Amino acid sequence: MRTVVIGSGSWGTALAQVLQDNHQEVLVYGVAEAEVNDINENHKNSKYFEDVELNPELKATTDIQCVKGADIVLLAVPTIAIDPICHQINDLLDKKTIIINVSKGFHPETNERMSEVIRRCIDEDKLSSVVSLIGPSHAEEVVIRLLTTIDAISLNNEDAVTVQNLFSNQYLRIYTGNDEIGSELGVAIKNVMAIASGILSGLGYQDNTRAALITRGLQEMIRYGVHFGGQQKTFMGLTGIGDLIVTCTSVHSRNFEAGYQIGKENSVENFFKNNTKTVEGVRTAKIVHRVAKENGIDMPICEEVYQILFNGKLPSDCAQDLMIRDLKKEF
Repeated sequence: MRTVVIGSGSWGTALAQVLQDNHQEVLVYGVAEAEVNDINENHKNSKYFEDVELNPELKATTDIQCVKGADIVLLAVPTIAIDPICHQINDLLDKKTIIINVSKGFHPETNERMSEVIRRCIDEDKLSSVVSLIGPSHAEEVVIRLLTTIDAISLNNEDAVTVQNLFSNQYLRIYTGNDEIGSELGVAIKNVMAIASGILSGLGYQDNTRAALITRGLQEMIRYGVHFGGQQKTFMGLTGIGDLIVTCTSVHSRNFEAGYQIGKENSVENFFKNNTKTVEGVRTAKIVHRVAKENGIDMPICEEVYQILFNGKLPSDCAQDLMIRDLKKEF
């Protein structure tokens, strides 16, 4: 099968290399000519992986026409770009194609999950199905072939199994699942929890605090996900607790890193002034805040992150306010 990976960033490059390692036909599409040339000529993507040598057979292009004839198109772009890129490739697709989504978040205006955005933007006669390839993973580890497990989530089990077989190898193991709602909500909301985890670390809190955050954060993810039709057991898996752990504890996480800066300075001001990276949890915090309020879903950690990011509340005050809420049973 022929796969085109849209996006020459860290995750797109790492996943494309997985396919190349598996002797699949794969091509990376990117808009940054320097990155594309680096992949083709130097077998590197130095912007993201300074000292990593990529599979020398991996190739990239700046020609979007490459999606013509593809059996699979993998979208490795920020959530904000999924809608426009889908409209762009829709005119080029010439047969039913599996669209793989690896983004974690919501449409910034409609609040749709990524699979919903893709189904809205790609014509029905050109879409086999959407498969979300998501779970606890950092590109920095996959690209150097460290052991990783993630999920291929789809309403179409046959396509999920196809993706599972294409990507699985000795260092990347893929499981399949069909709880699209629970899985996509889990991997989106955990980004907010990762910001909270970074803030707490920046404030000087340590292991006890992080354990509490992860545990209570998981409860918020379950509460939100089940309300909208997700299965509770999903949050005990890779797209729930798995992704939550890796994102809340790793220096590779942009969301954790952003939170750490905010906590260290006990202020959000410099983060917004200086940040140039995609931090999905920021947009997600705003969406989850509004939707939770509208639906009466109790999300105290997400609410405090929202207050820090958008109302200028001091992180140190938020940490204390979480501790002095009304006492209750755990379950």
